[in-house]
Amino acid sequence: MDLDDLSAAAREGNAARLHDETARHHGDAVAIEYHGIAHTHEELRAQSARFAGGLVDLGIEPGDAMLLYLPNCPAYLIGSLGALKAGIAVSPVNPQYRRRELAYQLEDTDATAVLTHAALLPHLREGLEDVETDPTIISVASTDDDIHAFESVRDEETFVERADDDVALLPYTSGTTGKPKGVETTHRNFRAQMFATLSQESVLEPEETRSLVWLPLYHITGFTHTAWQPLIQGGRIFLRSAANWDGETAMELIEEEAITHFVGVTAMYVDIVNSDEFGDYDLTTLEMAGEGGAKMSVAVQKEFESVAGVDMQEGYGLTETHGATHTQSNSTFGLRHGTIGQPLRMTDCKVVDSSGEEVPPGEEGELFVRGPQVMKGYHNRPEATEAAFTDDGYFRTGDIARRDAENYYEIVDRKKHVIVTAGYNVYPSELEELLSEHEAVAEGAVVGIPDERRNEVPKAFVVPTPDVESGVDVTEEEITQFFLDNVAAYKHPREVEFIDELPRTTSGKIQKYKLEERSEEPEKLE
Repeated sequence: MDLDDLSAAAREGNAARLHDETARHHGDAVAIEYHGIAHTHEELRAQSARFAGGLVDLGIEPGDAMLLYLPNCPAYLIGSLGALKAGIAVSPVNPQYRRRELAYQLEDTDATAVLTHAALLPHLREGLEDVETDPTIISVASTDDDIHAFESVRDEETFVERADDDVALLPYTSGTTGKPKGVETTHRNFRAQMFATLSQESVLEPEETRSLVWLPLYHITGFTHTAWQPLIQGGRIFLRSAANWDGETAMELIEEEAITHFVGVTAMYVDIVNSDEFGDYDLTTLEMAGEGGAKMSVAVQKEFESVAGVDMQEGYGLTETHGATHTQSNSTFGLRHGTIGQPLRMTDCKVVDSSGEEVPPGEEGELFVRGPQVMKGYHNRPEATEAAFTDDGYFRTGDIARRDAENYYEIVDRKKHVIVTAGYNVYPSELEELLSEHEAVAEGAVVGIPDERRNEVPKAFVVPTPDVESGVDVTEEEITQFFLDNVAAYKHPREVEFIDELPRTTSGKIQKYKLEERSEEPEKLE
């Protein structure tokens, strides 16, 4: 499907109508393949419309929020599309989240419904114990009497109209300080990203697009670019659980199913290239291989490209921008390695200095973006929203960038102290806040340290309380387990080091760069 196929009604209001248009043109084509189980576009349309009716029958109202606490599975896509059709905002939740994280998102969204999986119900119940809300629980594969089975939440096909500015998605992100923030992305934001893809030229017919979706759907890239954009085009996605990632299986699928599109994080490509089976599979059906989340090793990139016969494309986007703002696809002068390409045709960008003045090509500054895909604002955070935007509507990304004379952009560094580990963002402030709750810890700090496979991983520096002897009263293993018990596994520090005091400036701020140096050369602080 392309832009010319869209009816006027699909160009405004509820973004879910976009897939209804897809089903009208490609209804008999397979939309989702999941371990041998297939759903056509018409089946996806009908099931999501009936699920929308089921939500309404349960008393979930337009404007309410529904958490999606699920691994990658067809119910994620049926449920999210159905919620949109019911006028309900979808709030994705990392399936690795546990009690503490779940309770926060449940409370902050004031969710009236949660769609989950039976395997995650115990964690959800723990989170619910810590909040006053009492949402309706819908679960895949559950036999509990007090839980609504996803398969039975069905009623008459329903479609609730929404305004362009109504919230469609409510994912959560976090800065370097404070608690995670809900990102209000609207139906207009959603539609703008879909249109960006529909307007791109392709050598493939819509139904020939085959996207391998192994990135988690709770992540904006997985949800928007590897799943919904191919689906809206009329293509087919091959859906796999992010928790079961395996490089050899991925290569086997690419060959057997003639996969045309694959987007992965750096760690995925490292696993593929380092596999003993690399080179034994035919990967040349790939029309596009995308990478994001961290800088790719040039050696890994060149080795993958030489075998797959396709250029690897790096893009750029944020949760706040509902995905991409820059891409190598259809850049004016073709792909340029080391850059994130050019801004999408609907995106206005500039690089500015500390005073907000635009800098000339070649100079570094903070990247500002503006466009129809940029969020409405942070949920219930008017001050944070105001701080995130300039007076003329540019969003402050917090990333340091530069552009060349031909408008190709390069991300130089992160202004925010985020740790990017295997494509996941880990925020030190969250871990430091948790660390402060341990009875044996006086204070602590978390920094990122290099890691060959995951780009970087968290490391915790711990100052024990005066009455505690490190290695005796409290051990590295105990601190590590404390993190594992309270946050998602990918966040936990892979190293713990006990020190007598944290390095500070004269004003009392922790000098994290000295901790990073200590990780490389221990004598730095001795």
